[in-house]
Amino acid sequence: MRLTEIRFAGFGGQGVILAASVVGKAATLYENLYATMCQNFGPESRGGACSAQLLISPDPILYPYVTQTDILTVMSQEAYFKFAGELRPNGLMIVEEDLVRISDLPAETRVFGIPATRLAEEIGKKVVLNMVMVGAFTAITKLLDPDSVRRAVAVSVPGHLRDVNLRAFDAGFNYTLTCHSEGEPADAALVVE
Repeated sequence: MRLTEIRFAGFGGQGVILAASVVGKAATLYENLYATMCQNFGPESRGGACSAQLLISPDPILYPYVTQTDILTVMSQEAYFKFAGELRPNGLMIVEEDLVRISDLPAETRVFGIPATRLAEEIGKKVVLNMVMVGAFTAITKLLDPDSVRRAVAVSVPGHLRDVNLRAFDAGFNYTLTCHSEGEPADAALVVE
């Protein structure tokens, strides 16, 4: 493993910061890796732009900011417009497929679409779409052991919400394993010309 630069982005209220925090905790607490996280909010508490930069490395991290994103997880159209351009060539993008339409990406970009909101609604709580995305991120990237990330979910949410968040993680993870086997990216239907 080498230094991996990750950005989670969406709008306030989607749990973007918590999603990045869970992945960072999994890396540091359960996999003996180093991680740094920086977060950025718009002036609004909900609905404004929101992102978290997460770096994970087997070695100490000297500069805590993303310089060129390896993995971009996007949960809103505004976030796509704002951050898609910072994705490195051959980068990986994971999008909430019902909220984000992609266009003008280099052909070598790998894009995975996840119906996170729909999966969260099936569980009964739309607000856990962030953990659906974390589950998908875990299955697609294979960066961290799924059990490590699952444990990080369990210690990152209030006790009365633990079960629903773990079910959301499992839904995203299992959906991705079923629908994106062998690391195949989303079909061309996600691409808007």
